Amino acid sequence: MLLARVLARVLGEGQLTIIDAGGRPHKLVGARPGPAVTMRIHTWWTGIRLALRPRLAFGESYMDGKLTVEDGDIYDLLDLLGRNIAAIDSTPLVRWSFALQRILRWLEQYNPVGRAQRNVAHHYDLNDQLYDFFLDRDRQYSCAYFTTPGESLEQAQIDKKRHIAAKLLLKSGQRVLDIGSGWGGMGLFLSRQFDVDVTGVTLSREQHAVSSRRALEGGVADRVRFKLLDYRQESGRYDRIVSVGMFEHVGAAHYVEYFTKVKELLADDGVMLLHSIGRMEPPGGTNTWLRKYIFPGGYSPALSEVLAAIEKVELWVTDIEVLRLHYAETIRHWRQRFQVNRERVKQTAGYDERFCRMWEFYLAGCEVSFRYMNQMVFQIQIAKRQDAVPLTRDYMTEVERREGTVPSMAAE
Repeated sequence: MLLARVLARVLGEGQLTIIDAGGRPHKLVGARPGPAVTMRIHTWWTGIRLALRPRLAFGESYMDGKLTVEDGDIYDLLDLLGRNIAAIDSTPLVRWSFALQRILRWLEQYNPVGRAQRNVAHHYDLNDQLYDFFLDRDRQYSCAYFTTPGESLEQAQIDKKRHIAAKLLLKSGQRVLDIGSGWGGMGLFLSRQFDVDVTGVTLSREQHAVSSRRALEGGVADRVRFKLLDYRQESGRYDRIVSVGMFEHVGAAHYVEYFTKVKELLADDGVMLLHSIGRMEPPGGTNTWLRKYIFPGGYSPALSEVLAAIEKVELWVTDIEVLRLHYAETIRHWRQRFQVNRERVKQTAGYDERFCRMWEFYLAGCEVSFRYMNQMVFQIQIAKRQDAVPLTRDYMTEVERREGTVPSMAAE
């Protein structure tokens, strides 16, 4: 079996048994001990596709039920492959796919105003109930901040909002712009805790409806408003700008355009906090399956290409923090919650078995990518002037202590 021969060369840790379409088992044992998983391939063509186009075929085959996992689940399989990813990525076919992605990435990440909205709608305008089945109560759909081992998802997301607020150095009455405002949680938090006026912009119709309703029901619609608008169409001047989990949808070809707009919108003494998924390696491409089914037009940038764009626009980078395993822990909570509510997703939200298998693969794959691969999260504090924030970082801890969070044991 071609797939078994390919994986036998790269499996250094753990044990994988592949049952082919004819029912024959192929047992692969790595040199180092590790988890043991059994996967079943239901058609001969699926086995060929998995060997030749693994980055697309694994997800599609699992979605279609042509690949199933025995003695475990899809996370166990992807976890095993993730532990061996360095060797897998060194194979000729995978190296070739990486090279092709680098060539095509500018086309794949082309996100002008209209196309950007369609890409956002693909993921964020799904049945609104879906997100209640795996996110925290505030619907924070981005990396949480775990200040202590074993912290709950709810608390870690509150701590994330406090951590970001501390870097914004907020003062009562300031005008804040939230680029990619989601379901409104960040904007509502900043307004409530720091007495600031917030404007949020989003391209998702569902998110806009929910966030606007939350502001109205909370009695703060006069100082927290949300617009269904591309950030490039926003005008005015803001004392602070925050953007959490939106930059991944900008695309490398638009980074200079993005920071040029930020500079235009930011007051002369203003501060911005950019929170985004990134990669700890040189620029590359987006996983083929993830781009096709989950985040069309999406891309996790290397710090080098983000900083180059900021430099071209002549903005100051006043602080950078890299969060490593925080997102792996966040997604672990999401994945477990989704599994608990899997039948409710089908019965209440109206999605079928193929959708649930797609979402399982998405969450499991993303967790593994943050746990073993090249993915991380960065926070960049940006300003027009070098004296816009204090010369030391003590003020961040002071704000977090005052607000109830002192990250004394931050997880990696």
